[in-house]
Amino acid sequence: MSRPERVLVTKIGFDGHDRGSRIVAAILRDAGMEVIYTPPWQEIPAVLQLAMQEDVDVIGVSSLATDHLIVPDLMSALAEAGLGHIQVIVGGIIPEGDHPMLHDSGVRGIFGPGAASTEIVESVRALANKARAARDAMEML
Repeated sequence: MSRPERVLVTKIGFDGHDRGSRIVAAILRDAGMEVIYTPPWQEIPAVLQLAMQEDVDVIGVSSLATDHLIVPDLMSALAEAGLGHIQVIVGGIIPEGDHPMLHDSGVRGIFGPGAASTEIVESVRALANKARAARDAMEML
């Protein structure tokens, strides 16, 4: 039997509004996933370290200000650390005009206010499976 999906829910940068990330963390937990939750104001190196230590499949980043603009830096840091298999989603207030930049950096999902909990759970589950397959393929090399 495989282990449950492991998801790191975090906030990077200076945005301290964490209600949405706490709600999403609870939704994922209630769906049977293992959720590692950080308080606000995380720095990218700390997120990398935690993602590695906890062997996460997916990182969910919450942004209600403009902190989503530093997610491409997180994506680059994941790749440089050999953690490119980890899938990243972003949620919160993300202007439509910033979606292409996030997708181009490797973000696999963007969820705004009102996103259905079932949509988030299904997406995270699918992305976790994708991350595990990519990790397994890397280990075979």
